[in-house]
Amino acid sequence: MHKFPVLLLLFATLTAQAAGDREDQVLLQGNIAGKQVVRAVGTDQARVDYHYNDRGRGDDIQAQWRLDGNGLLVEYKAQGKNYTKAEVNETFSLRDGRASWKNASEQGDRPLASPAFFMPISAPPEIQGVLVRALLKAPGQRLPLLPSGEARVERAGTLRINAPGGPVELTHYRVIGLGFTPSSVWLRGDGSTAAVTYASGWISILPEELDPGLPDIIAAQERADAQWSAKLARDLTHQPKGPLLIRNARVFDPRDLAATPGMSVLVEGERIIRVAADALIPTPLHAEVIHAEGRFLLPGLWDVHKHYAEADGPLDIAGGVTSSRDLANNTDNFIERVKRFDAGTEIGPRVSMAGFIDGAGPYAGPTKMLVSTPEQALKAVDWYADHGYVQIKTYSSLKPELFPVIADRAHERGLRVSGHVPAFVSARQFVEAGADEIQHINFIFLNFMYPRVQETRNMKRLTEIGEHAYEYTPDQPEVQEFIAFLKRHHTVLDPTLAVFEDLSGDPDDPVPPGLRSIAHRLPPQVQRNFGFGALPVPKGHEEAYAKAFPSLMRMLKALHDGGVTLMPGTDGLAGYLLHAELEIYARAGIPNAEVLRLATLTPAQVMGVDKDRGVIAPGKLADMVLIDGDPLKDMRDIRNVDLVLKGGKIFDPAAIEQSLGIQPRKQGQTR
Repeated sequence: MHKFPVLLLLFATLTAQAAGDREDQVLLQGNIAGKQVVRAVGTDQARVDYHYNDRGRGDDIQAQWRLDGNGLLVEYKAQGKNYTKAEVNETFSLRDGRASWKNASEQGDRPLASPAFFMPISAPPEIQGVLVRALLKAPGQRLPLLPSGEARVERAGTLRINAPGGPVELTHYRVIGLGFTPSSVWLRGDGSTAAVTYASGWISILPEELDPGLPDIIAAQERADAQWSAKLARDLTHQPKGPLLIRNARVFDPRDLAATPGMSVLVEGERIIRVAADALIPTPLHAEVIHAEGRFLLPGLWDVHKHYAEADGPLDIAGGVTSSRDLANNTDNFIERVKRFDAGTEIGPRVSMAGFIDGAGPYAGPTKMLVSTPEQALKAVDWYADHGYVQIKTYSSLKPELFPVIADRAHERGLRVSGHVPAFVSARQFVEAGADEIQHINFIFLNFMYPRVQETRNMKRLTEIGEHAYEYTPDQPEVQEFIAFLKRHHTVLDPTLAVFEDLSGDPDDPVPPGLRSIAHRLPPQVQRNFGFGALPVPKGHEEAYAKAFPSLMRMLKALHDGGVTLMPGTDGLAGYLLHAELEIYARAGIPNAEVLRLATLTPAQVMGVDKDRGVIAPGKLADMVLIDGDPLKDMRDIRNVDLVLKGGKIFDPAAIEQSLGIQPRKQGQTR
């Protein structure tokens, strides 16, 4: 072999590395799920391959771009698949002062009078570093965003990491304007991107050499987020100095489904003291009085399917959600967030924690509790029980033979058990093995497809619903028998219908159907990037997919009519998506009063906290929601949240929304 080509190859490799070539790991809860490879081309161009596997979903994007001298995009192109495996084909160009862009849901073309940064919808995490570097060069460290919005950057501090090659100094930057709350990006001393981590460490992107510092990176972000949240709580929480009296309210009681007008509610501290007709409760000395003026007062709402991160706490309170259940989170820091909710140093509801357990494998869920043996399973259950968790949620990759082990130990420790039905078993077998509850209505349909469909760790648990849900109707004997089986076993279902409406929505519209009435009020970049997005529809299956969501709604009504306990949850955007979930229940034919009971008293009973919650009555915690409208007549009025009380503390939803960059509701407009 001649040495000359080898030397040329070595020189090219070193030159590329100096220009910024880098390979990052994509970690889901610390587990390797993919990679991001950044290849620099000179100083102003880059090519990036980004892919990760999140239980059969996940981006697979190839992007390339060119920058000007200010670090702004002048060309951008991305191709591949998005999170739900829909086609990605996004372009942007800036030529002669004119910007044009196109992707699956947007197309624009306009002249630019001043510099602006185009924020792609389909982009690898490296684009966050590109944005920060451009902001640091910009006047005032802020820039307009295309298609709309504005971003600015603040320096939050530095962190020294002991990497294998020696200490590395990182700088923490917080970008304001991309979401409801600031987002974090970490740069090295030379300005290159070091790490990006989202959702309290749920997903992190960084090179392997910085792995040892990831806990410190996440901890630093958590401290910055907690400081931001503490200020928000101080500014937006009102604690009455004495008694609180709500006058002339129409009080809804989920026990008898009655709404009684002309009622007063007296609160002392965190509890309700009296509930009676206005004339029967005199105004106490030094009492603070809220004049309801006939508005609808109901117990605080529940969301039983949450994964808390960023602004979810204040968004929930703004939406009237005062109680919730988190079904999977970062065990390193989530307990501290719940403590902040309880202490009032961060705005958020009362949270019941469920511990997440799965099995190892290519489709493993994002959790550090991956178990392969009975001993590991028992240890995981005990850890959760010892740390204040009240429920175990298992997942699709769990070995079926380990589920009874988990269920028995959880029940021994006084914990409920729920989850995705593990792959290779049916929902019936899952319940027979000890499950108290099933997450997501698709597993009801998959029960009827078993044993034809057994591999449900991947996208089949969604695509099979799109193709075949319409085949299973409530009048079929096997469906009726299974509904009776679930009732007989007192099995609870957490359906998450609004998520499936999103998956069944318009592929050309990134906004989930249940959020379209309020999307225009949300921050511009949030509007472009929320929701799971519609599933791609295979050619020839358009009619089946169109029938899928109506079939889910019919099944929901049949389950309710058959006596199966339902609990509303979102698994998506906090607060607002719960309203959409309740609207779907009403559209499905469940009477509005019963929908309100499902969202208030039912979860309190199932979770064993109805002694304190679920009803506006003497001795209960003062968790209440004041609605401008009548959700008994029109469930869409549930969005018109005017005032929220949690433990007697008062929150103004409009003020919370304003602090999160949400535009105010216009007079007569639903939230």
